[in-house]
Amino acid sequence: MPPNLIIYSRPGCHLCDVMKAVVERVGQTVAVSLEEIDISRDPELESRYGLEIPVLTIDGTKVAKYRVSEEDLRRMLSARAGQAGGAG
Repeated sequence: MPPNLIIYSRPGCHLCDVMKAVVERVGQTVAVSLEEIDISRDPELESRYGLEIPVLTIDGTKVAKYRVSEEDLRRMLSARAGQAGGAG
């Protein structure tokens, strides 16, 4: 099962668009499940993340805010794959 990536963002957020593009590029070569959540539609999420967007989570763990490079994201995904594969 591919890792579940969630980007918490809002419309009109340039950094959110940049992070989404990075994740989509990585997703072309690494299997991932990607969901984008608009925090402006949920007062609880707006309160939690506010000005800290974009926030990226992998399988429910916050791994980045504001920016992530393709190299860093690939490294994080590889490390998680290694943890999942080695737990047996």
